[in-house]
Amino acid sequence: MVSILTGDIVNSRKAAPETWLSVLKDALAVIGKKGEWEIFRGDSFQLQSSPEEALLNAIYLKASINAIKALNVRIAIGIGELGFSAKKITESNGEAFVFSGEKLDELKKDRTTLAIQSPWKEFDYEMNVSIRLALIAMDNWSQISAEMVKLSIENKGISQKELAELAKKSQSTVSEALKRARFDDIMELNALYKSKVNRLITH
Repeated sequence: MVSILTGDIVNSRKAAPETWLSVLKDALAVIGKKGEWEIFRGDSFQLQSSPEEALLNAIYLKASINAIKALNVRIAIGIGELGFSAKKITESNGEAFVFSGEKLDELKKDRTTLAIQSPWKEFDYEMNVSIRLALIAMDNWSQISAEMVKLSIENKGISQKELAELAKKSQSTVSEALKRARFDDIMELNALYKSKVNRLITH
């Protein structure tokens, strides 16, 4: 099983492409191998990842883009079988691609920015309710909060003191930014997601 993240930049026309395109490319390159991600139609993208890492990857992409003023990103996570695997991800297909595409269309209609679709309906319901609550924080991250979330995910396991040194900011600034971002709560949600996905895949 794989996960496919299909997304697009919200309000992309309000900012020059050079302000966000390199940020998006760099973020996708951090979490995806060559050939596992692609940017298409100007402001849309697709990324293939393991189902276990899908939510964290989506959070990382949101933090990367939300660190740019006035921009947000909409991401649909599809979990399922991979049918045909091509050299270019946008030419591959299968259940995970179908789920991801369908969910992205729903997100646009519902005006929300992150959700999951998988073969497990109860799992989808539970996780999407939790994600909608998490989005109250995520969609309102300040630039500094988004930057600190991004840096924390890139440097897992380091202390806030080390994070502050990396960010060239005071420890109190970093601590406050992560607190306002509800970072610990969002990481708990990710841990819950991972354990549920693992259980479903292995049973």
